Amino acid sequence: MNSETSETYSQAAPVWEQLRFEAREAGTSEPALASYLNAAILSQPSFAAALGYHLAEKIAGQPLMTLQIREICHEAYTSDPDIVIAAERDMKAVLMRDPACVQALQPFLFFKGYMALQMHRIAHWLWQQGRDVLAFHFQSRTSELFQVDIHPATRIGSGIMFDHATGITIGETAMIGDDCSILQGVTLGGTGKESGDRHPKIGRGVLVSVGAKVLGNIQIGDKAKIAAGSVVLTDVEPLCTVAGVPAKPVGGPCAEAARNMDQSLPDTL
Repeated sequence: MNSETSETYSQAAPVWEQLRFEAREAGTSEPALASYLNAAILSQPSFAAALGYHLAEKIAGQPLMTLQIREICHEAYTSDPDIVIAAERDMKAVLMRDPACVQALQPFLFFKGYMALQMHRIAHWLWQQGRDVLAFHFQSRTSELFQVDIHPATRIGSGIMFDHATGITIGETAMIGDDCSILQGVTLGGTGKESGDRHPKIGRGVLVSVGAKVLGNIQIGDKAKIAAGSVVLTDVEPLCTVAGVPAKPVGGPCAEAARNMDQSLPDTL
């Protein structure tokens, strides 16, 4: 499938239809992967089933085997279909925002940010069911495999992209709104040993750039932009760009930073 055909198809097809189409194409062009693509995608009855199969294959090991993990994923997806809807929106976000991503097959099979986020969604569902030990197991395996450490209590919206993702750390009482983009090395943490509600609340459509640290129970307004390497210790207004250590407002309002992935700063700096 050439790039022009792929782009046209990806703009028109639902996620599950697109994923199956690309899996058939990839199995033909790369026979070594055909067996796994058939098992993980083409033989599965739904996007949820395929996602559960693939995540189980990625994180299985002692003490939980693949079949047990698939059953847990199935239970979560059946109990809360919004988890599957969020996973589809996350994939669309990656396709829209990441110039290196040209197929839905890429985040599904290979992008650890996408996979870590979907594992967190299962862990969070377990946490909500009071199954905290199993939730922590999923968190631990996700951290070991993908270098992304998210407390299972953390509430995360949909349409999220974790780009590259290595080193992302998110604390227990943090919240992330819909349509945010968060890059590698980001910390949403506390400021010390305080207990209770102690982590940042990230609004909708926020861009948190490479290596930024957002610390404490602070509010980051909708569609704000946090520059690379910044340390944010106070509230950030909606549509505001902040930079520095400690971070301060710079320039004028930003526009759709999370969608555009524009990490640049005003020329006046």
